[in-house]
Amino acid sequence: MDKMLRVNLTDLTAKDEPFPDEWTFLGGRALSAKILLKEVDPKCDPLGPANKVIIAPGVLSGSVAPTSGRMSVGAKSPLTGGIKEANSGGQAGQKLMRLGYRAIIVEGKAKDASKRYLVAINKDGVTLRECPELKGLRTYAASEKLGAQFSNRAAFIMCGPAGELGLSGASVAFTDEGHRHPARHAARGGLGAAMGAKGLKAIAVDDEGTKARLAQDTATFKTYIANLSKEYLAGAQLFQFGTSTTVPLANMMSTFPTRNRREMQFEGADALDGAKIVANFASRGGSMHHCMTGCIVKCSNIVHDADGKYVTSALEFETLALCGSNCGIGDIDKVAQMDRLCDELGLDTIETGGAIGLAMDCGALKFGDADGAIALLDKVDKGDPLAETIGRGVVAVGKRFNAARVPAIRGQGVPAWEPRTLNATGITYATSAMGADHTAGLIVMPVADGAKASQESQLINALCDSSGFCQFQQPTIEDIRTLFNCMYGGSLTFEQTADIGWHCMQDEWEFNRRAGFGPEDNDLPAWMRTEAVPSNGAVFASSKEEIMRVFERMPISDELRQMRAVG
Repeated sequence: MDKMLRVNLTDLTAKDEPFPDEWTFLGGRALSAKILLKEVDPKCDPLGPANKVIIAPGVLSGSVAPTSGRMSVGAKSPLTGGIKEANSGGQAGQKLMRLGYRAIIVEGKAKDASKRYLVAINKDGVTLRECPELKGLRTYAASEKLGAQFSNRAAFIMCGPAGELGLSGASVAFTDEGHRHPARHAARGGLGAAMGAKGLKAIAVDDEGTKARLAQDTATFKTYIANLSKEYLAGAQLFQFGTSTTVPLANMMSTFPTRNRREMQFEGADALDGAKIVANFASRGGSMHHCMTGCIVKCSNIVHDADGKYVTSALEFETLALCGSNCGIGDIDKVAQMDRLCDELGLDTIETGGAIGLAMDCGALKFGDADGAIALLDKVDKGDPLAETIGRGVVAVGKRFNAARVPAIRGQGVPAWEPRTLNATGITYATSAMGADHTAGLIVMPVADGAKASQESQLINALCDSSGFCQFQQPTIEDIRTLFNCMYGGSLTFEQTADIGWHCMQDEWEFNRRAGFGPEDNDLPAWMRTEAVPSNGAVFASSKEEIMRVFERMPISDELRQMRAVG
């Protein structure tokens, strides 16, 4: 029987609870939103005991569906002040579901702020104990210590020093398949700070003695996923070398942020092209890798330095853009070092790269000073005031320097995909409860109706983030409907399946409304409407009326019936 685990750090208890039948088709992001709206006061202190951290695998996680082990982390965001969900790969999602856990609800706050706690989960039960040996450790060192304590089947979830310090750019780290590198992150929105504020340092999940979850209609399920895998592998496989090879396209399209978005094309883009990582596999080592069991996409590049030593995985497009060109840095090896430091500290590379770029624009460092940026990052957990401000994100840097031009929406730093060049994506940034988040609903191609395209993209991505599927698997709503019904013996229609995504968005919007957000917050910074992108003259031109149309449900279109999730 499926269950939820409720961990209370105030009274130091960990108890199983039955999983409600009415939530059978809720997982990941939709389940997180439902629990947060039901249990958390939207006006609470995000670093206080009333906030809750929800860790929820997708509906299909733990099964043999391809690339279906994604995991959501949710809470009231210390960064935005609204609801937040961040999605991650890694092994923990598959393992939690194979143990029967649909969610972990972390509540309360340790009475002694100096103490750190560890939750260990396996088929025999749950333990909660102090872990002084992990206090203050960076994630790779923490993973190594945990690895010595648990079997080689265990996966780990943890916050880094940034989370322990309550920095609002902090991420939650997940270990990957095989290597157990803590290189997969639920990165956006400061959820590592929400976790760290409770005194929870890590969760260990060991599924030894369990098997893959079986569908009620096993025959149809197996046939469908076999065809789904064949279809993907026979297709274009857009992400076979990861997202890093997107650099030339983004640069050509004027959506490659350069020197704090003063420009959107970078003269050193060729040096940041992820194709160089792939080309270096032969001489340096490294390879493409899947971050979770059952993944057929294998988008993670394992990056080695010139001496053949492991540095990081994966080095993504967003990191190359925000920590690279956005900071005027054109050395891919230096960006890899920045990525590794962010992973070690438990920091979102998008937020951190945006913060460093803004600090450079304000004169704290010179654009292109890679060594200075690396040195600054290395001080985040050493008490350096400027470094801690960087760890708090873009808006914090803007306040420190009284900057007039801050690239953030609803408190969250803007990703690489430029809303002035891509107006429909700008509508997503303006209307998503998450703030500026490209995975909420990225629209790269020109569209006739930006509001419609944004709503539909947001809906299918919310559904995908609830299913356990990786967005790179690119499922359709029909794929998800069929597999949900096979898995649980349901009879969902296409419309009911689409409603799961829409109701998720509604729950998130309602949480934010109760938190104090209003229509005036559904917009982009004013400078994005007036300051043109130099290379194409684009500004964000969508009207307030067009933006607000996203909040009114539009009829299901033929386009939505054929649409695939994409992030």
